[in-house]
Amino acid sequence: MTIIASAPRSAGITPMEAASALRDAPVLELERATTLPQVFRFAARRLVQNGFHQGDLLPDPFDRELTSLHIERPMSIVAAIRTAANGNPHIESPFSELAIRVLAYRLFVDEEGPLGDTRLTLALHVDDWGDQQGRTLESAVCVLEAAADASEASA
Repeated sequence: MTIIASAPRSAGITPMEAASALRDAPVLELERATTLPQVFRFAARRLVQNGFHQGDLLPDPFDRELTSLHIERPMSIVAAIRTAANGNPHIESPFSELAIRVLAYRLFVDEEGPLGDTRLTLALHVDDWGDQQGRTLESAVCVLEAAADASEASA
């Protein structure tokens, strides 16, 4: 399924997120995932295309130095999942949050799983995993592909 990135559909977004979605809308056509395995595979592909980013969802999220579109910048795993599910790295949806939840319970940080079950703690757990020193693009892509395979097997 192909969609054109459009105005955000999610309630409770920040003005910066809305501005990003609206600015990016006219120029990009994105393939949107429709199944959980697709979300993981599309997110892995996005990381390979754009690069893997540690420390935030993406570099310069407030556009102080960069002028490139947010969906063209290197991304964290959480941002790549949101882009695969929603077309924007800043927008949350039940579908993207389901994917983050599934992935969070597959990952361990300092030998521990997620410390809570809220969407924020699960997203932070996935980000913490991705932000570990020495984490590489290859390892991020491998966990996304493994999550896709496991999701297909359990469907």
